[in-house]
Amino acid sequence: MTIDIQNLLESILDSLSRIEYIQPEDMPDIHLYMDQVVTFMEGELSATKRYPDDKVLTKTMVNNYVKNKLLPPPERKKYSKEHILTLIFIYYFKNSLSMQDIRSILGPLADKYWDAESYPSLEDIYNAVFSLEETEVQHVTDEIREAFILSQDAIDAMDALDEDEADFLQKFAFICLLSFDIYVKKLLVEKIIDSMDTTPGSDREKTD
Repeated sequence: MTIDIQNLLESILDSLSRIEYIQPEDMPDIHLYMDQVVTFMEGELSATKRYPDDKVLTKTMVNNYVKNKLLPPPERKKYSKEHILTLIFIYYFKNSLSMQDIRSILGPLADKYWDAESYPSLEDIYNAVFSLEETEVQHVTDEIREAFILSQDAIDAMDALDEDEADFLQKFAFICLLSFDIYVKKLLVEKIIDSMDTTPGSDREKTD
């Protein structure tokens, strides 16, 4: 294993160790206008962006989520803490799930737990789910290390590869293992959603 590949692995794992979710106490207790919501989300989740110019959230995205019933409409043009919590869930779901699937998941939450006085409240649910984050990060870290070692062993077993070729092929094998893991888990998520979805539809577009 070359220093370059080892540095790549350590960089990936270091990024994982810095993953944090938005703490409930960091969320505003007052209702926000659209611009304030976008600014808040951008400030809190900017570390998750791949490129500096990427947008965590835009006005167009929010309007699109409301239009497609992923997010309840604002009250007098203001967004509550429940809106913020739902936008956070959408942010993490949207890279792998269709609008229909996200709507199937979030619709029941909005119907049953949107009222801040309900029990459990949407905030209670958010806290319960994201309290698992630290344990899951460690679990994912272990899985990544294992996939990395497997990809290294597979390429090391090939004879007569120069260093650059071995580096490229190990990265390729590593990407394949991680992508297969994502593929299998996505299938599992879709199966679970299908088992709980009472309003199936044909819309399978990805979110913005």
